Amino acid sequence: TTLVLGASANPERYSNRAVKRLLAHGHPVIAVGRREGAIGDQPVLAQVPPGAIVDTVTVYLNAHNQEAWERIILDLAPARIIFNPGAENREFAAKAEAQGIEVLEACTLVMLGTGQY
Repeated sequence: TTLVLGASANPERYSNRAVKRLLAHGHPVIAVGRREGAIGDQPVLAQVPPGAIVDTVTVYLNAHNQEAWERIILDLAPARIIFNPGAENREFAAKAEAQGIEVLEACTLVMLGTGQY
C-alpha cells in the first residue's frame, strides 16, 4: 500500500496524477491531504486511518508542511519514503534513514513510467 501524503482532489496537482497512476498500476492507495475529497472513486482523507499498514509513503508536501506528519509517518515504519520534487527534506530523511527506512528523492510519476516503482 502506498500512502500519498499531500493528495489533492485538484486534477492539476501532481499528487492527484500520482494517485490515479498508482491505482492504474494496481497499487493500493491511501490518499491523505489537507482537505477531504475524492480522486475518482478514491477518497482523500484528512488523517491516516488507524491501523494502516503502509509499504511506501510518497510525499507531496513542502518541508514546512511535513512537520506535523513526521512522527505519524515514522510510526508507520514504511519500507521507503519518496520525497517528490519540491518535497525534499534532509532532516526528515535523516530521521527516516536512522530508523532503517529507505529514502528516495525522486518523482513517483517518473518511477511508475519507467518501471522503477
